[in-house]
Amino acid sequence: MKTLQIGNLTAQLPIVQGGMGVGISLSGLASAVAKEGGIGVISAAGLGLLYKKLSSNYTEAGNLGLKEEIRKAREKARGIIGVNIMVALSDFAELVKTSISEKVDIIFSGAGLPLDLPSFLRKDSVTKLVPIVSSARAAKLICEKWKNNYDYLPDAVVLEGPKAGGHLGYKENQLEDEHYSLEQLLPQVVEEVSHFEEKYDKKIPVIAAGGIYTGEDIYRVMELGASGVQLGTRFVTTYECDASEAFKKTYIEAKEEDIEIIKSPVGMPGRAIHCNFLQKVKDGLKQPKVCPFKCIKTCDISKSPYCIVTALYNAFKGNLENGYAFAGSNAFRASRITSVKETISDLVKEFRDREFFTRSSSK
Repeated sequence: MKTLQIGNLTAQLPIVQGGMGVGISLSGLASAVAKEGGIGVISAAGLGLLYKKLSSNYTEAGNLGLKEEIRKAREKARGIIGVNIMVALSDFAELVKTSISEKVDIIFSGAGLPLDLPSFLRKDSVTKLVPIVSSARAAKLICEKWKNNYDYLPDAVVLEGPKAGGHLGYKENQLEDEHYSLEQLLPQVVEEVSHFEEKYDKKIPVIAAGGIYTGEDIYRVMELGASGVQLGTRFVTTYECDASEAFKKTYIEAKEEDIEIIKSPVGMPGRAIHCNFLQKVKDGLKQPKVCPFKCIKTCDISKSPYCIVTALYNAFKGNLENGYAFAGSNAFRASRITSVKETISDLVKEFRDREFFTRSSSK
């Protein structure tokens, strides 16, 4: 495997661990991945709930919690640490400012178009900015807006395909449409980004995400032009993942038919593992009385069947009767808990085996 260069940062392996909230990827998982030469990512979603003891104000607690997680990750490992901040979060701006002031290496931002992300940078900022997109059109729009408004181009771009876990940047009827597959979209995004690379003489690596689970998958998308990959689901079933054992167990026990598309209160389709909680939602038995946090800009309490941050927090803690696990399309393939070191070693071996087989076959 080649290295992944993002600005002046060099990851020894082209592997980005996807940011997973609420609480699934915190300093524990992020530092373990960074220690092995990948890019570890802390999810900023719901930290106001995880760190509610620090402040009664949800936004303030979230910012204090984010500082704490970045500090913990830095103490545990030397390496590249990023933060994933969803545009849809009500405290998006505060979390971005905190990440930049704490000099986190990279901000990954999706679940909406982060059109004003460069506006938060200061002259002494070192943080790299990486938008997460679902199309070449979105990549072009962000590049144009950032360049025109802030004289800044993305330091990399993540293309997240429709097989990802969690919230998806696609309409439900596009999820199984081959025209929207990662394999179809990746060359389009690589080509679109290349125009900006050539025009402004700046390298903008494209990182492929969504449904990537094995080293063979990594080899395949890198042959299509990706400079790196982002994996989330594969890292959930590791000892270092910050989720509860019960959460990890849902992955190991899941069958392929348990992976389903749900309608999220956020207003996007999402991919999750079926459970009693989600069945009750389908049956119309769930309805929140109040909105305790106002954590998502697009969430309407009068129309939402449940409070999403509470449901995800419950799942993170292991209370699957009152929550559910987001998961990628390959979550059912997990069979046991392993270490991050072993997981990455397996990915590298799978990649090399595929590379050797391909080269041998072409002779």
